[in-house]
Amino acid sequence: MLATPSCLPAHREPFLAADVGGTHVRVGLASRGPADAPVRLLHYAKYRCGDYAGLDQILEDFLRQAATPVRRGVIASAGYALDDGTVITANLPWPLPMRRLEEHLGLEELRLINDFEALAHAAVQVDASQVLQLSGPSATPRGPILILGPGTGLGAAVWIPTAGQPVVLATEAGQAALAVGTDLEMALLQQMLGQRSHVSIEQALSGPGLMNLYRALCALRGAAPALTTPGELTAAAMGGGDPMARESLDVFCGLLGSAVGDMALLYGAQGVYLAGGILPHIRQFLVQSDFVGRFLNKGPMREALERVSVKLVEHGQLGVIGAASWYLASHVQEK
Repeated sequence: MLATPSCLPAHREPFLAADVGGTHVRVGLASRGPADAPVRLLHYAKYRCGDYAGLDQILEDFLRQAATPVRRGVIASAGYALDDGTVITANLPWPLPMRRLEEHLGLEELRLINDFEALAHAAVQVDASQVLQLSGPSATPRGPILILGPGTGLGAAVWIPTAGQPVVLATEAGQAALAVGTDLEMALLQQMLGQRSHVSIEQALSGPGLMNLYRALCALRGAAPALTTPGELTAAAMGGGDPMARESLDVFCGLLGSAVGDMALLYGAQGVYLAGGILPHIRQFLVQSDFVGRFLNKGPMREALERVSVKLVEHGQLGVIGAASWYLASHVQEK
């Protein structure tokens, strides 16, 4: 006789794992898998945030499709998770009232973690076919791994190996002040500072940040902005027909390389995995840009950064797999 979910230990029964970003929500019905693939996804779906009034509607639809009783789950969300189950974020279209979601969905437990903390739990499981080598050795040296990426915002986390279980440090590195390195970047920063008192890294290195750079560049050049979305801008830049769009994306890639180099030094990273919603769409542009040059341009630390492996990772289901990995690791193993 098969055990029903209510009879199984918490880490053996199927559970909900969701990756909630500012643009998309990815949801999986997960369970423990074999040792070589510790997370098994039984069902998976992707939703556009703008099509729903709240996360409760998305999770209701998913659970209806999954047609499997679920008692527990985990949500990986952009932003800073607080102990009371709420999240501080500027990038989600609606609030995340975790306790109300639990009650509404009839769940016994719903946990909340940072989305890039979840990605960090999954990134070390990425197969070589899912990555594009950008700089450094193909094999990542043992040590801390920085996982970051621009999407609706800019998320970052650090995976740290230990003698026991690895530790993941969730960060809000995207909220640190933007540092610039060229005369043009300085002029763009001054332009943006005219509209706000603090220009964070993600206000330049994200989808909305790319548009901030574009509008600031248009203001410097005395041109009227003709593009309104990051998708339009990246398409125009890669199509070669819009010099202003191409210059904006060039600046974006240079600033990204510089910021990633800074973070690699700050966290002592031996490897860097770039994820997020934007980079897979501009991968060839990124390869041909000044990203690597700016990443390495750290004075006497250039030699150290040349030994850091930098890879572009396809996001896909990684956030869901990472959230599920975190959930399984947080529960006591069966004896």
